Amino acid sequence: MTVIDDIKERVDIVEIVGESVKLRKSGKNYTGFCPFHQNTRTPSFVVFPDTGTWRCFGACNEGGDVFSFLMKKEGWDFRETLSYLAERTGIVLKPMTQAEEASQEANQRLRDVLEAAVVFYRNQLLHTEPGREVLTYLNGRNLKQPILETFEIGYAPQSYEATAQHLRSKGFATEELEAAGLLSSHEAGRSYDRFRHRMMIPIRDARSRMVGFGARAVEKDAVPKYLNSPQTVLFDKGRILFGLDKARRSIRSENQAVIVEGYMDVIGVYQAGFTNLVSPMGTALSEHQLRLLKRYSRRMVLALDPDPAGNKGTLRGLNVAREVLDREMDPVFDARGLVRYEGRLDADIRIATLPGELDPDEVVAKDPEAWQRLIAEAQTVVDYVMETLSNQADLDDPKAKSRIAREVLPLINDVADVVERDAYRQKLARLLRVDERTLYSSRSGSPVARPRPSRSVAPPAQANDAKVDIPLQRFCLGVLLQKPEFLYHVDRLFQEAELPRLARMDFQGTDRQELHEVIRQSLAQDDSEPRSYWQGHLDGSLLDLAEALSQEVQDVDFQAPRARAEILAGFLQELRFQQQLGGEEGVSGDFKEQLRLIQDVMLQRERLDRALAAQLNRSV
Repeated sequence: MTVIDDIKERVDIVEIVGESVKLRKSGKNYTGFCPFHQNTRTPSFVVFPDTGTWRCFGACNEGGDVFSFLMKKEGWDFRETLSYLAERTGIVLKPMTQAEEASQEANQRLRDVLEAAVVFYRNQLLHTEPGREVLTYLNGRNLKQPILETFEIGYAPQSYEATAQHLRSKGFATEELEAAGLLSSHEAGRSYDRFRHRMMIPIRDARSRMVGFGARAVEKDAVPKYLNSPQTVLFDKGRILFGLDKARRSIRSENQAVIVEGYMDVIGVYQAGFTNLVSPMGTALSEHQLRLLKRYSRRMVLALDPDPAGNKGTLRGLNVAREVLDREMDPVFDARGLVRYEGRLDADIRIATLPGELDPDEVVAKDPEAWQRLIAEAQTVVDYVMETLSNQADLDDPKAKSRIAREVLPLINDVADVVERDAYRQKLARLLRVDERTLYSSRSGSPVARPRPSRSVAPPAQANDAKVDIPLQRFCLGVLLQKPEFLYHVDRLFQEAELPRLARMDFQGTDRQELHEVIRQSLAQDDSEPRSYWQGHLDGSLLDLAEALSQEVQDVDFQAPRARAEILAGFLQELRFQQQLGGEEGVSGDFKEQLRLIQDVMLQRERLDRALAAQLNRSV
């Protein structure tokens, strides 16, 4: 039994869930209102104590075990959740090595340096003459004292050594100041304060721990206007979102995250009461940042400057806003990048265009309701591109129509959902006033794929890793860990059977769902071999489990045709088993909805049975 299984064996999921959800006993299970979406009429949230699982049969249509519940409710990652439940159940996790302890202590020391710098900069803003001038400037920008306190805004004095001298007097060494990103160095080797005569904005991670600073120039013509902390062991601008520590609860409760360009956008709009904003701080909006946001909501809205694609000619590319804040560059809009992110992340990414030449804080200051309308009316990425291009073109010109089709069809082909793809093609055909079949014959088009029912509507699997070990599931995960590329063959098999590709919810237990996620991630990146990727991105109990599962199938000959056929049949059998488990639990709610769910599950079972029979015949 793994430490994860041990925790599940000891923990009472009803007690954990009951601390934040009012539950009522219904037979052997418990029901209540789902904490992850607005619902006050039908108690669609069910906890199954026998199996240690939960499921929402309403708008969320999600489920899992005690790990997934806490991760979704608190916004924790797996390691944080594991640590919390281990402490709660009295289980001692594998102790850290001396090297890990030393690294953790060093990182904490750097956070202490940064926290001391926050206090110093705050004092400089509030209690020095130059600071009071900056405070007057901030008040003139309609930033009131409460919001400055909330974001801990400070001021770095116009000195090359004031910050360093103060922090040294607090017992911090010069090497620690350099490692924290507070000092820069001359070519001759002498160090000096990195931030001078700037408004200082502390940057914290999602757990509210200090990682660095953003600094805005006080003087109008100063260059650069914005200056970030440099890359450090704590600060990686591609893995941090400014404001997430303050926005995560609002993002979860509103089920939507709004992404704006800079610090001041976040702060100004937050002051007006809209608290679900984050910023990538002018850097490339990375997939890691989007995955970070997805812990709190699948719906994300990018609030962009007016018509960046048209005015700056940047439809050729949209995931870089500015490469670094030290440089002034036009935004670049990589629409295909965002559409692919949507597919990989199973997210809903939309675009909201700001009016005129107004920044987000100016829009809110002028009319808060206008901001709400902008976000509510945000367009999908494909719709945004279609509208932008059509507004610039003469749609009576055949060449203009062809140009738009060449731009938009690759976007549409990148959309993961086949129903969405067909809907977009129909919309593009109406926009260009051409026959839809013309788009399919275009060089950029692709054959129509038949819509497939969503597997996510199936009722919950009634098994728990701690109580029912599933050898076939272990085998399937072991195969994918031993040879991640085999997932391509599995996806192709499911596509041929008109079934959605293998998904996270097809595995039981958060630990195994996490392994499936990291396998998918290993195939989506190009920096390292997939097997090396998951070995480098898992740690602790998850890495132990992954290594164990991989070892169990190390003797499998993946090149033998019969073996490959039997392995693929194993995946179909595993999915069929999950469908059988799901069908054992009744679905509460509207009768028509029950009927639709049952019909969908039965249709998928028929397809699975046909595919399984065909695959078994190949293995004979």
